Amino acid sequence: MTRLRRLLAAGELAIAGALLVPVVPAVAAGAALTAFSAGLLGLYLCTPGMRREGSLLPTEQGTALAKDVWLLGIGASLVIEGVTEHR
Repeated sequence: MTRLRRLLAAGELAIAGALLVPVVPAVAAGAALTAFSAGLLGLYLCTPGMRREGSLLPTEQGTALAKDVWLLGIGASLVIEGVTEHR
């Protein structure tokens, strides 16, 4: 479990750095953020005990992962903005 935490932390820091560096295009940073948050939400959906039975509502243990849905929205909006901006 410690290795997973380290990998998640490293991925999160790499994406945060990409979002802050002006050289990285917003589409690339948004795509990375979208992929990372989709992985977190997949973990939330597949891990037993994270959701209430028969619902998408989180349990107390699942709140930490369920709240990351806003990352998916931010990543998707960066991708959409970057794609429509170049038209």
